[in-house]
Amino acid sequence: MTAHLDADPKLSIIVPIYNEEDGLQALFHRLYPALDAVAVKHNISYEIVFINDGSKDRSAGILAKQVELRPDVTRAVLFHSNFGQHMAIMAGFEYARGEYIITLDADLQNPPEEIDALTEQLLKGHDYVGTIRVHRRDSFFRKLASRAMNRLRERITHITMTDQGCMLRGYSRRIIDLVRQCDESNTFIPALAYTFASNPTEISVKHEERFAGESKYTLYQLIRLNFDLVTGFSVMPLQIFSILGMLLSLAAGSLFAYLLFRRFLLGAEVEGVFTLFALTFFLIGVMLFGLGLLGEYIGRIYQQVRKRPRYVVQTVLEKK
Repeated sequence: MTAHLDADPKLSIIVPIYNEEDGLQALFHRLYPALDAVAVKHNISYEIVFINDGSKDRSAGILAKQVELRPDVTRAVLFHSNFGQHMAIMAGFEYARGEYIITLDADLQNPPEEIDALTEQLLKGHDYVGTIRVHRRDSFFRKLASRAMNRLRERITHITMTDQGCMLRGYSRRIIDLVRQCDESNTFIPALAYTFASNPTEISVKHEERFAGESKYTLYQLIRLNFDLVTGFSVMPLQIFSILGMLLSLAAGSLFAYLLFRRFLLGAEVEGVFTLFALTFFLIGVMLFGLGLLGEYIGRIYQQVRKRPRYVVQTVLEKK
């Protein structure tokens, strides 16, 4: 008998994939037993939606074979090219059919066995379940940068997520539908979902070493992600820069008046010329930073008005 996908699963697991061929089999060996156990424990049906984000290795072929092996619970959405992890998750939201949705990284740093704990919180009525990685297995630099960005994000956006970088999160269908209605070219999904949540919670989860490969986020991409987070949820940076510009203008005007008064009182002098150079360079740096910050907001407007598709799906692999 041919197995078919449940037309109305209770739980959907979304897994973005990008060049993960070395670790996919290990993921399958842990993910499916973990979800089978969750299904039995809570008497619910589930589906897994893999999003292949334009992988250049054999990931797409491995996913196609897995669809053949477990057609009852597996679908694979193949992107035309690489659109980024957050767009892969947005596509997963579009294709997921469950009442509860959980996102999961493919590198096994977030153990699939932790899905049970998130499912329990969702079944209790929480519409957003965040996670906090315990004994985080990342480099000191990444942990330090993550803590710094967490504090900066909380002060600027007033979104209180303890660990913004953990992919393992749970959402109710209501939250997912609201996120999908936001037609933004770039967004930070966990923060956006948190703003819509009426009964959010956070739980601690285990964190493991990456099974294979390396992080797909370069330093530049991490910086870009945090710019998207800050500029997508607050205009405070522009307000701070406006206040800073006003203060610097007052300081520069006062310094000019002082130097002018000093020139007429004591005559011309050159002793402070290097101080003036340093002050000038500082002011130029502040202006350039302000232009870059303004450019971030204008760039978001530019991307939005073009109304280009956020991602292009090549095909969907499933058994009907």
